[in-house]
Amino acid sequence: MPRETGPWDGIAYEVERPRRVHRTDWMALLSGVLFLVLGILVVTRALTDALVLMGVLVLGLAFAGLVAIIARAVRGK
Repeated sequence: MPRETGPWDGIAYEVERPRRVHRTDWMALLSGVLFLVLGILVVTRALTDALVLMGVLVLGLAFAGLVAIIARAVRGK
């Protein structure tokens, strides 16, 4: 009678898994970079005017949204 083999017998087995590729979420990536940069600018006191901060925030989010729309159109989704 043949003996069953398994992970307990000291033999290493490799399991082939299909590689999963995630598409880049450009809106999330650029928004995160924007908030990181704005946070650094506020903490270092390089940006002190609240009106300028809001303007940069709105323009940055608009740019991130535009890039995300273009990326989705190019992808064909």
